[in-house]
Amino acid sequence: MKNVIHLKDTTGCYFITFTITDWVDVFIKPVYKQIIIHTLNHFTEHKELSVFGWCLMSNHLHLVIKPSKKSSISEFEKEFKSFTEKKILEFIYTEPEVRRRWMLERFEKSKHPLSLLKKYQLWQNSSNPIFIDIRKPKALAEHIEYVHKNPVRDRIVSAPEDYLYCSARDYAGMTGLVTVSVLPSVEQYLFISETVHDNFFGKYISN
Repeated sequence: MKNVIHLKDTTGCYFITFTITDWVDVFIKPVYKQIIIHTLNHFTEHKELSVFGWCLMSNHLHLVIKPSKKSSISEFEKEFKSFTEKKILEFIYTEPEVRRRWMLERFEKSKHPLSLLKKYQLWQNSSNPIFIDIRKPKALAEHIEYVHKNPVRDRIVSAPEDYLYCSARDYAGMTGLVTVSVLPSVEQYLFISETVHDNFFGKYISN
């Protein structure tokens, strides 16, 4: 689903990655993937979250997003992780899952020692969000393109838009699974760009 917005509507967003504890491959079953999709759409519809790009891999989620004016990036992260953790753990318990014991053991071992209210920790604590000024569409486009190229780098698909759990489909004129906000200037840059620069990590991640 595509939602076109303009620069006057916002000035900044974040590139953020949520990673499953111990890099456990949780998102190899559709039921767990659907929880992420449903939650993102709930936040866009009811909590004014703008999603510019996303990609769900087997053990992590890349997002390029702008929280609502009423919420900070840390508040969004806390609420998103808390809700999805609860739902995913519920399905691990109730769905047929041959890896149930193995998965729960890893989530339990990785729990913070001072966390008395939680038995398991599904998501890693650190996410290190990177601020992006939307008035610099090239930088935003580079982050989105990096996100879209994840399944290509892992040789799951040959083209980003062929991967169902990714916003590349929205930028290719198809209807994706999550409501995506598209900036025309970014869309134009992605259209003419062939590849992310090799120094992406040097420009953004390492700083």
